[in-house]
Amino acid sequence: MNKGSAIASILVAFVGGLLIGHLTGGKSGNDVAEEAVTVGVDDNVERLKVPVSDDQPMKGVKDALVTIVEFSDFQCPFCSRVNPTMARILKEYDGKVRILWRHSPLPFHKDAPLAHQASIEAFKQGGSKKFWAMHDKLFGDQKSLGRETLEKHAKALALDMGAFKKALDSNAHMGVIQADLQIASKIGARGTPGFFINGRKLAGAQPFEKFKEVIDEEIAAAEGLLKKGVKRQQLYAAFMKNAKEKAEDPKPQQPQQARAQPDPNAVYKVPVDGNPSKGPADALVTIVEVSDFECPFCSRVQPTMKQIKEQYGNDVRFVWFNNPLPFHKNAGPAHQTAMEAFDQGGNDKFWAMHDKLFDNRTALSRADLEKYGQELGLNVAQLKSAIDNNEHQAAIEKDQKLAAQLGARGTPSFFINGRNLRGAQPFEAFKKVIDEELAKAHKLVAAGTPRSKVYEESIKNGATSPQTIGGGNAEAPARPDPNKIYNIAVTDDSPSYGPKNAKVVIQEFSDFECPFCGRVNPTIQQIKQEYAGKVRIVWRHFPLPFHQNAQLAHEASMEVHRQGGDEKFWAYHDKLFANQRALSRANLEQYAQEVGGINMAQFKSALDSHRHAARINQDKQAVTKAGAQIGTPSFFINGKLLQGAQPFPAFKAAIDAALAN
Repeated sequence: MNKGSAIASILVAFVGGLLIGHLTGGKSGNDVAEEAVTVGVDDNVERLKVPVSDDQPMKGVKDALVTIVEFSDFQCPFCSRVNPTMARILKEYDGKVRILWRHSPLPFHKDAPLAHQASIEAFKQGGSKKFWAMHDKLFGDQKSLGRETLEKHAKALALDMGAFKKALDSNAHMGVIQADLQIASKIGARGTPGFFINGRKLAGAQPFEKFKEVIDEEIAAAEGLLKKGVKRQQLYAAFMKNAKEKAEDPKPQQPQQARAQPDPNAVYKVPVDGNPSKGPADALVTIVEVSDFECPFCSRVQPTMKQIKEQYGNDVRFVWFNNPLPFHKNAGPAHQTAMEAFDQGGNDKFWAMHDKLFDNRTALSRADLEKYGQELGLNVAQLKSAIDNNEHQAAIEKDQKLAAQLGARGTPSFFINGRNLRGAQPFEAFKKVIDEELAKAHKLVAAGTPRSKVYEESIKNGATSPQTIGGGNAEAPARPDPNKIYNIAVTDDSPSYGPKNAKVVIQEFSDFECPFCGRVNPTIQQIKQEYAGKVRIVWRHFPLPFHQNAQLAHEASMEVHRQGGDEKFWAYHDKLFANQRALSRANLEQYAQEVGGINMAQFKSALDSHRHAARINQDKQAVTKAGAQIGTPSFFINGKLLQGAQPFPAFKAAIDAALAN
């Protein structure tokens, strides 16, 4: 976002914040103002004042008995799951219920903000009709919310493409999103999806019956108000009359107990004989995939597996390990089906079934499995028997037992020549480890090891239990002495925000690849707004050793700061956190270009020479010299340490205490 649009967004968000204190509707909305309502509901039910207006997309009738305000995120899978329930509510309560939308993109969903802006532009051009049409397209294509897809949806909806592209290019609608996020924060709508039914909070993708229970009670309450003389168009204002202005602040969370981190360089002994495999037996690198056919993250990583196969060819072999998770109800039979395909037709049939199951991850009923078996030419009678009798359970449990023994309980998890890589990581993460293992393998072959023995040689001394480093969880360290003051000088060349003479200085030690650091950013934004002029936030670099892309990302941010000062640094900072899973060298260069005003030749040279590595190390040494033991994120507030992604009240207490002193 450029400086002009950033200022505009802040102003819009500020105005949106002012609106929160007023009752919904009024002169600027679609409901009667609070002062015009003399009767309020009195049923001892906790309600929160949730503003509604004509500036929100709506389904249903304006004078509905029940108003549901939905806070949602287009990239959130739980938000998607609740959409059929919303449709059923509107159908079964036709004329009695309306649904209004508010934007709540979560910070770790990198594609969500732009998708929300696309929906706002659709609303601007075509009102609620175009918004809900865009809403359905975005949720129908959740895994592909890039700019190209958004423009495709806009064209399909016949939007003005010039205006649409301009709105996305300039982040024109970020102010609307920020205003909604402020409302969400005030009323305690922290997760998605979140619903307020006549001000009554209902969190999560609840089943229809949960909504029905509350809606039926609210209809009865509304009918009671109508009997007292309240007009239908006044009902929501009447429900809001005695509602709370804001949710109670949650109690500050205590940091988690320390726990060790996996050692990314540890080699594990993972025998592969008898498991489905793809690629030559004498491949130099063996990738063991511990996976679940119903796991969405396992499905997302499959294109990466194909990319690895295309790039490395016969140098890589893939081996499958079964790990159907107990809360995936269709996973067990799906794994039985895949192993029966392996039993009947070897590797060819297994991988053909593997592809069918992942391509149809949401269609794994018994009938579906039998259909896939028939399509692949399996003996369907034997397939049915295998599923009925769990004939392959012993093989499946053997895989699960070994994976659990090695610490790979979640899915997907990978062992690359014995080295564990967890989660649906991007291609670059795999490439780094594969290239390292290929180099080792070539040395073994050069020293006389046959290619067919490389894997055996690579894992022969491998660990048989989880290997960790750090002696504790660097991202959730044990609680320090809350009253100790650490002497850590603020360096002149550190990026900062706020006046240099601020009464309170918060030094943030953070890691661009740390998910907890990403989650605390909205809280930092709230601090900036509520303590403007009183607080200065100083950035300090603390890339953790087991985050393989963090170091270079921090070096890149230092070069951006050197060239463009604080303004460019914070813009780059936001891009890195918005794209935590895409921090390859190419990504870092792309983000620098997007920030603008960066000499790319100097930028590339700085990364090539690791120009800023020593400076980053100085930040780490400053903590050590002060006698502090920290992980990320950690905050020194006038020298007092606050650790972890704490909620705003924890920061507020520390800042207020510092201001008082």
